[in-house]
Amino acid sequence: MSDSVSICVIGSGYVGLVAAACFAELGHRVICVDNDEAKIKTLREGGVPIFEEHLSEILARQRGRRVEFSTALAEAVERSEAMFIAVGTPQGDSGAADVSYVEAVVSEIARAIKGYKVIVEKSTVPVYTNDWIRRVLYRHGVDAQHFDVVSNPEFLREGTAVADFLHPDRIVVGADSERSANLLRRIYEPLTSGSYYSQPGALPGACSAAHPARLLVTSAQSAELIKHASNAYLAMKISFINAVANLAEAVDADIEDIATGIGLDSRIGPKFLRAGLGYGGSCFPKDVAAFHWVAQQRGVDFQLLEEVRKINETQKEVFFNKVLSALWTLRGKRLTALGLAFKGDTDDIRESPAIDVVRRLLKAGAMVTAYDPAAMERAKEVLPPSENLRYASDLYAAAQDADAVLILTDWKEFAAIDMVRLNQTVRFPILIDGRNLYKPQELQAHGFTYVSVGRPANYHALEGRPRKALL
Repeated sequence: MSDSVSICVIGSGYVGLVAAACFAELGHRVICVDNDEAKIKTLREGGVPIFEEHLSEILARQRGRRVEFSTALAEAVERSEAMFIAVGTPQGDSGAADVSYVEAVVSEIARAIKGYKVIVEKSTVPVYTNDWIRRVLYRHGVDAQHFDVVSNPEFLREGTAVADFLHPDRIVVGADSERSANLLRRIYEPLTSGSYYSQPGALPGACSAAHPARLLVTSAQSAELIKHASNAYLAMKISFINAVANLAEAVDADIEDIATGIGLDSRIGPKFLRAGLGYGGSCFPKDVAAFHWVAQQRGVDFQLLEEVRKINETQKEVFFNKVLSALWTLRGKRLTALGLAFKGDTDDIRESPAIDVVRRLLKAGAMVTAYDPAAMERAKEVLPPSENLRYASDLYAAAQDADAVLILTDWKEFAAIDMVRLNQTVRFPILIDGRNLYKPQELQAHGFTYVSVGRPANYHALEGRPRKALL
């Protein structure tokens, strides 16, 4: 294990809390700072405000040992060698990332610096944010010899963020001085040397002592672009396969077979080639827009990114039309919505396609009963229960007397439904799958009309097969 480094992580959201927990797991001394006193109180008392696999166990092991929680940023800065900024950068009206929270944190750091510190951008930020951080520090009178600014973008997927942190595809460090680069090397040395993977209780995953994590040192600008370019490319893959899915469906082909055939090409690979409702969450929509805005500001016509966004928006309309085609009219229909989070294994509903679909169904006059294994409390904040919207305790309760069941999120639980029981529960055996969790023949054998994405609709023999709706 490398020498311990004293670290301050500013922000206790998905990125900050996972980073704080994992840095502590690597043997460093960590102070996680947030100005939300209620959240810090919850964390100090053993609570975990987000749903993320392995996070609770690591925090339980490291709380009071190597990680502590505080609202006092100045004190944390004084006690730390490196400050990781992991605050929100929400999308503004123009598409640009709102970096005002980053600026506010840097201003507060500036007032507390008394010796050399390394300030690390962990938030997803536009290129040249590192330069602006320097300017803010200079404006507050901080001597250039007392700091370096480093870009260290995160590549975490919600639901697997802890495993992604401890078993990364790559660690990117954008540093313009060898002194700051060396500090980041020390921080990540347990992963890059492989020593972490040899420890008892190390989380298993893709990396090992024989095949440790790889660290790439670049300029700060390159690191900032790597993050935005990576997310934009993955969003493009999702939009591409959804566009192909719409074509496949128009010619009675099967997108699952097509995606498998494409993914077997080693130059492409199978990841992010899952047709469905489109991407959501806190990263892809915001990062595609921000990357496009950056290109526009530099006079680069990155029109491809606008098409990626348009396809993603259209996909929700395509799915809504599938529901309409299967049911003819939605007013007064009782529908079951399975899934509210933007993806499985998380309670995050930000930019969730499922939430958007539920809103459209309600607007069309449907009565919706929703169920999600983790995201219902968050969903109630934006979709409060009403006469036409109820929340159920499990998926079978949600499906009671339903005219149709809609799968909107790819939870593992939804891929293992007891179809015999479901058929006995619903009013009409109609399943509209926005995540392609089932094979059409399997559902037809259970007596269901099955509608999915990028595959011909499979109508049960007793119901007959209507002509394709012109919607």
